[in-house]
Order: sequence, then structure tokens, then C-alpha cells
Amino acid sequence: MRTGDLSLDPHAQFDTWFGEAIAGGVPDPEQMALATATLAGAPSVRMVLLKGHDERGFVFYTNRTSRKGAELRDNARAAGVLHWKPLERQVRIEGSVEELSAQESSAYFGTRPRDSQISAWASPQSQPVSGRDELERRAAEVAERFDAQASLPLPPFWGGYRIVVTTFEFWQGRPGRLHDRVQYALAAGGWTKQRLAP
Repeated sequence: MRTGDLSLDPHAQFDTWFGEAIAGGVPDPEQMALATATLAGAPSVRMVLLKGHDERGFVFYTNRTSRKGAELRDNARAAGVLHWKPLERQVRIEGSVEELSAQESSAYFGTRPRDSQISAWASPQSQPVSGRDELERRAAEVAERFDAQASLPLPPFWGGYRIVVTTFEFWQGRPGRLHDRVQYALAAGGWTKQRLAP
């Protein structure tokens, strides 16, 4: 992979690689490891699903009272990585994080399967629970509460986030671990691009 072979726009380059991952049959290509940190700098990471990408950034959804939600509230920065092993590729992103509007979040929430909508309402994400029975009881209560509605409304504590990317890295595996790495950084004049040693 030559640096000049990649688009000048990292968002366009991501779309190309993401499309190739889909076309190549990579299982669950939208899986993304998401890293957040406390104000003190203690990191945490988990898998989320990338639910949208455009020139504004990378979108995912979660319970805003979860651990990641609390960390993003206190320290609105995040990093993510998508790894497509069959293609020996990964894309790393870093940037600031902004909340999506209630309208955007509601529009997406309405597309989720009913069971997933119920779970979003029922689960006090990242909080201790007494056991599986408590989760199933809470889910049953939510299902009964909204029994007459075809689609559940957006929970007031749930919504989307957008990572506004300031740094990309495109990684292509090579024999002998002499991998290709190209980094994009956002500067005053636009995106800069440089090769990094593996």
C-alpha cells in the first residue's frame, strides 16, 4: 500500500475499505472497539456497533447512564478501532465526542427490533443487578407497559453519540510484520497524511 494510493479524504478512504469489508464477506464489519477514559485518565474499552458514518464522524448508540456514557459526559473524547481480520486491515480513529439530538436518536431507536427496544428500557446498563431474574422481570414489566404500542418511544436516558474524528490510521497487514500504516491528522488547512513505521 503506497501512501499515494489512498484518498486525500480519510472519510472517503474509510468508506472504500468498509465497502470492501462488506463485499468481502467479513463477519460483522461494523463491530468497533470503543475506548473512553475518566477525567483522571483511567481507560476502559468495549465493543459497540458502528451505526453510521459520514464526513461529520462515526455514530454509535448507548445508554447515557452507562459507564461509557458517564465517562463521555466527563471527558468527551474517544478512540475506536475496526478490525477486519480476513482482509488484514484495521482502521483506528480518535477525536472529540458529541451527543446526537433526541430527534436523530429517536429515528434510529424506531428501527430497532422490539426486543432490543425493550432491553434498552429495562437494563440499568453498567449498574449492579441481583441476577438474571431481575433483568427478566424488568423486561416483562416494560413489555407490559408498552403492550399497546407497536414501537416503544425513545428512553430519556438513551441516545446516540458521534465521534468527530481528528486522527485516522489505516493499517494493512504485510508479510514479516512489515505492515503498512498511514495516518491522517486534521490541521488548520485540512487533512495531512503520512506513513508510520510498523
